[in-house]
Amino acid sequence: MVITNQQLKEYYHNLADPKGRIARDVKNGKLIPLVKGIYETDSNAFPPYLAQFIYGPSYISFDFVLHYHNLIPEAVYNIITCASFNKRKIKTYTNKFGTFIYKDVPLAVFYLGVIVKIEGTYSYQIATPEKALCDKLYTISPVQSVDDLKMLLFDDLRIDEDKFNALNKQDILKLAPLYRSKNLNLLEKLIKGKK
Repeated sequence: MVITNQQLKEYYHNLADPKGRIARDVKNGKLIPLVKGIYETDSNAFPPYLAQFIYGPSYISFDFVLHYHNLIPEAVYNIITCASFNKRKIKTYTNKFGTFIYKDVPLAVFYLGVIVKIEGTYSYQIATPEKALCDKLYTISPVQSVDDLKMLLFDDLRIDEDKFNALNKQDILKLAPLYRSKNLNLLEKLIKGKK
């Protein structure tokens, strides 16, 4: 369970030294720091559950989701990639649960193509595979043609072509123009069969 410093102070309000008790709980492993002032009580918590508490608003996307859906072969264990907006720079946090990386996407698409999942006492937000692909292409330097995009997708990123072909193309076509990105414009052309 994720708990904040403020909640802990309220919980320990009857103690003479609530801050000391929190420090002892951290030292004894009862509280695991996520970022300053936020802790997890379960040392076995699944890292993606914690991403939005570390930095928000955010949702899980990019390579983590692409691998989760077998679109890319590279495993990204202990690296949770997330989308944020209006932060203007990549943010990275490392703790006992792994490394959490946050990159901006446009506000116009931030809330689209994101699913809220509930697992036990945790709820978290995760991109659909279509959205994760769009997010990923948005953060990569632009290529010049549809052929270049194919090379980027299938050679450089090593996207599985069968999995790519199974994606919901209508979802991608709704999302792509909203990024106002050359790579996403080329993806739209690729899907529509244009050169």
